[in-house]
Amino acid sequence: MGGGCETVCKSDKIRKGVCYGNHGKGYVDLGRKGIPLPLYSRSGKFSLQLIRDVMQYGGSEIATIALRRANADSPENILDFLPEHLTLLPNTSGARNAEEAVRIARLSRELGCGDFVKIEVIPDAKYLLPDNAETIRATEILAKEGFHVLPYMYPDLIAARRLADAGAAAIMPLGAPIGSNKGLRTKDFIQILIDEIDLPVIVDAGIGAPSQACEAMEMGAAAVMANTAVATADNCPMMAHAFKLAIEAGRAAYLAKLGRVLESGAEASSPSPASYRIKEGSHA
Repeated sequence: MGGGCETVCKSDKIRKGVCYGNHGKGYVDLGRKGIPLPLYSRSGKFSLQLIRDVMQYGGSEIATIALRRANADSPENILDFLPEHLTLLPNTSGARNAEEAVRIARLSRELGCGDFVKIEVIPDAKYLLPDNAETIRATEILAKEGFHVLPYMYPDLIAARRLADAGAAAIMPLGAPIGSNKGLRTKDFIQILIDEIDLPVIVDAGIGAPSQACEAMEMGAAAVMANTAVATADNCPMMAHAFKLAIEAGRAAYLAKLGRVLESGAEASSPSPASYRIKEGSHA
């Protein structure tokens, strides 16, 4: 079976909505804001032979598979190319409304993929923008059925609040149109969600460079998804590793708390000569 997948941080185990990172490095708590250190990377644009290297070098943890886009005629099974430690996260790619998304999610559970599901409801074929209203409906239905729902959504505070009320385990706002590599075009709106929603915020779609992933993590995002930026690089495994380092740097910067910004004027990084003279005189 061929197919596409996305990945997240290196987890030792997933249980009760919590993804714990390797060696105590961090975790994504899908029930509330956690302390994450993850990279989401989607392998739908990779050859199967590259998948293992990309996920290994990127430090990925959760592989998201698109069941509806699986190729049953392929002699190769994508699962054979995934590192054993990865946890599968089915998505509802291809769903155009809530009913289709719910049907795909239930199918994934029947196939033994567990209770985690990434909801994608995309009726727009040109810009691939999510339908927030249908996404909220699907989230509410599946959360009541015991799924851990991670919805892909357009960054809108009202919709995000409704997703939280519907039982979402995290929210996944887009940074820019899928596959565009344009970066954090919705940065201000994502920051509002990070500040106002008591759920992990995973930046999904549009991230085109490690520097942009680092910026998202500095903002307080719980995780970042990368697909096209890695898949279109000349050296995919090296780019995946660059994303891993960028995410670690961004998370560390967020925890350290960034320094203040002067809106006007300047401040010397070392004391002026006059200050030295005063200090010298005081010790005379």
